[in-house]
Amino acid sequence: MKTGDIIKGKITAIKPYGAFVKIDEEVSGLIHISEFSHRYVRDIEDYVSVGDTLDLRVIDIDDSGKVSLSFKALHHKKKRYRIRLKTGFEPLRKRLSTWISKHNQNSE
Repeated sequence: MKTGDIIKGKITAIKPYGAFVKIDEEVSGLIHISEFSHRYVRDIEDYVSVGDTLDLRVIDIDDSGKVSLSFKALHHKKKRYRIRLKTGFEPLRKRLSTWISKHNQNSE
């Protein structure tokens, strides 16, 4: 196992700061609360329960063998797209008089 690997793990305990995960008979890891979602997480139990099996990404293995895991790394944040006018305001200026006249006709 190395950083970047995707592994399966079973939640064995939940604490306010994270969830402990059993990866295999010899290796355990931790999903820190900040690694559950791209948004604020108030309660980890809103995401997982003891006994759940999850796909997780290994984000770090320190020198002592502690494994840090991430749930959110496999669940990409949805991109928000902004609409941009490529032609500037000229089309608006051209259409404005038409919209105003239609509005005046409908309100009469």
